[in-house]
Amino acid sequence: MPSFLLEHQPIGQYSWYKTNVVADYFFELKTEEDLDKLHEAYLFATKNNVPFLIIGGGTNLLFSSSVFAGVVIKNSMNCWEYNSEKQMLHAYSNESIWDIADSLEVDYNQPIWHRFIGLPGSVGGAIFGNAGCFGLETESNFVRATVYDMNTWVRKNISKEDMWFSYRHSFLKENPNLFIIWACFDLSVKIEKYSSDVDNLYFREHQQPKWNSCGSFFKNPSREISAWALIESVWLKWHQHGWARWSSLHANFLMSDGASCLPSDLIELVRLTQEKVKKEKWFDLINEVRII
Repeated sequence: MPSFLLEHQPIGQYSWYKTNVVADYFFELKTEEDLDKLHEAYLFATKNNVPFLIIGGGTNLLFSSSVFAGVVIKNSMNCWEYNSEKQMLHAYSNESIWDIADSLEVDYNQPIWHRFIGLPGSVGGAIFGNAGCFGLETESNFVRATVYDMNTWVRKNISKEDMWFSYRHSFLKENPNLFIIWACFDLSVKIEKYSSDVDNLYFREHQQPKWNSCGSFFKNPSREISAWALIESVWLKWHQHGWARWSSLHANFLMSDGASCLPSDLIELVRLTQEKVKKEKWFDLINEVRII
């Protein structure tokens, strides 16, 4: 075992559900100088046939068990810069997309990412899952990313075309050996999937729950059919299982009571909801949040 790996470390605090979870092996990645250790940790997990997981902001992550019997890497690579003349943004993968959007507007009078203010998650996580809200998606202004191949120690540049973006999906989901170091975005042109006049600041303040949650749990089956409406239609809004429940404010927000809530409470409520919606409404609810 590599000497830098810590054993039996708590990691539940890195998911926004805040349940008690312990990892068999853990390492915090802070700088690019640590990338060789990332390679060693990945090889250790591969050779020993144990799971390998990289955590960024933890805003889209649900642990299904109180023990992760594998290697967890906490990405803490933070830094970003904006060239106001060229309107180009460069950011390390663990930077908060919310904080960047807010600072761009306040400090640079650049409102193009206004709808991302209040959107939880890191830059890397947003690229990985093509995060978006109110018609604006991460792919809209993405130019390229530099990634580290944990198999070969090689750095690669991946363009927008090669990222294979689609709804809440990217090329990276099929290539878990690739780690995003940093990314570049062109903010000179506003590109929307669809236009929206929603006041996202008001919406997030008054219409989204304030508790331990990773936001909307299921993908919407279509633009016309929302997951929250399906959950409400089968009378599961505010339904509770153990210390997990669907929010009374927004039915697609899966809520946790933190340390009192078991991962199994959340998983069972998800399973129950999928089963009930399928049986009564004939829709398959697919989780947007990653279940580990």
